[in-house]
Amino acid sequence: MIHVCSLSKVEETVAKTGAERLLSLLAAGTEVTRPASIARENHLHLVMHDIAVAQEGMTMPGEEHVRNLLDFARRWDRARPLVVHCYAGISRSTASAYIIAAALAPQRCEVELAETLRALSPTATPNPRLIAIADALLERNGRMIRAIEAIGRGAEAFECIPFELKIDGYESFTF
Repeated sequence: MIHVCSLSKVEETVAKTGAERLLSLLAAGTEVTRPASIARENHLHLVMHDIAVAQEGMTMPGEEHVRNLLDFARRWDRARPLVVHCYAGISRSTASAYIIAAALAPQRCEVELAETLRALSPTATPNPRLIAIADALLERNGRMIRAIEAIGRGAEAFECIPFELKIDGYESFTF
């Protein structure tokens, strides 16, 4: 189970779900405190800005970020949940949850997965740069990109309402 939340809800989400792994996607200088219940080796902190095109002074999501994310996800035994967060829980984290689900359930339809993401999170606006890199690395031939483009931009919000996404696609819901 993948749980997606904003930075402000990390401690609460980890406690509520019993998660043992944490993926943080934050800009340089944004502080995140790893909950005590998460072992250091079970926390991946990727530093990047939420941008899709290069901007001076900002770190654009890159192939190394996505490779690290995929390696981290593949080492997850799925015995206990994974929490994925960015600052607002809207863009980098929803892209990452989508990428992880696509990687760990390669038979799952990209369109169905994107539509499930939208149903679970009306605010989800997955970062297109992360999606494009993952699409190439996972050899999805543009299907991930097209599926995310099809769900469009999410509703405006300061932060998401935390939600969970099952890898196999069943019984996901907002909590």
